[in-house]
Amino acid sequence: MKHYVQVASEAGESSDRPVWKDADTLDLAYVGYGLLIVTLVLVSYVLGAFKWLPYDPEYIRVDLLNAPPGSAGHLLGTDFLGRDILSRLIVSIQAYFLPGLIAIVISLVLGTGLGTAAAYRGGKVEVLVTYFNNLVDSFPRLVLILLVIAAFKPDIYYIMVVVGVTGVPVCASLVAGKIRFLRQKNFIEAAHVLGLPTHVIVLKHILWHHCTPLLVIQATLGMGEAILIETSLSYLGFGVQEPTPSWGNMVQAGANYFFQGKFWPSTAPALAILSTILGFHLLGDGLNSILEGKRGT
Repeated sequence: MKHYVQVASEAGESSDRPVWKDADTLDLAYVGYGLLIVTLVLVSYVLGAFKWLPYDPEYIRVDLLNAPPGSAGHLLGTDFLGRDILSRLIVSIQAYFLPGLIAIVISLVLGTGLGTAAAYRGGKVEVLVTYFNNLVDSFPRLVLILLVIAAFKPDIYYIMVVVGVTGVPVCASLVAGKIRFLRQKNFIEAAHVLGLPTHVIVLKHILWHHCTPLLVIQATLGMGEAILIETSLSYLGFGVQEPTPSWGNMVQAGANYFFQGKFWPSTAPALAILSTILGFHLLGDGLNSILEGKRGT
């Protein structure tokens, strides 16, 4: 049985078949790789939270300084203090996972609220939301982060609050654009004629049924951005501080020994950063193509 629904940019014919059955092979590969990375991140976070690790990430072995991979049971070797690199990679996920979720929640909740108010109410509300978005966009994100660090301390949670707030205008603009488009469709007018309350129309028929894919995609991209910001700041010394492990400060510490031929202390966390950020971005790109039908845009 077929029915007609409103999709990304036009009314399209839709069947009861799952969307992934009609998806492009490349998009499925993107989503598959992204889901694999998400699963590894979640599993690693649980392992680190419950201390189910191969070795104590803080245990120092002076007899195994910068030991190569496979030495004495250390799969990825040890760092300049003889600490197990694999265990520290797993624990390092805690440095960005919860702070990244905080940034995503802030940007999605505030962005959705402001975008919905601007597009559905219009008038002065839309003007105020536009002014707020322009004001936030006028401040460079890095400058705001450095101001927060100078005013408080290099705390990753403060930093991610700034990241979340500065991500609000993008989310608000996307949601507002989607709602403006949907308000021109017949099913919205029909819902008003049937006497449905405004909050039901907005929350269920607009946000839940039509904006959920957009918000999921933004969440995946936001996590990748949070990882990049956290690791970059930790590498520069403004984020997570030693002895707490972070992929960023692990790369920075291992870089001092790179040209001595001991490349694994910095290469392992660098590859973790690259593969994880790539996974979240490919997941967002694949979902964007499958759910929103925007391949190549």
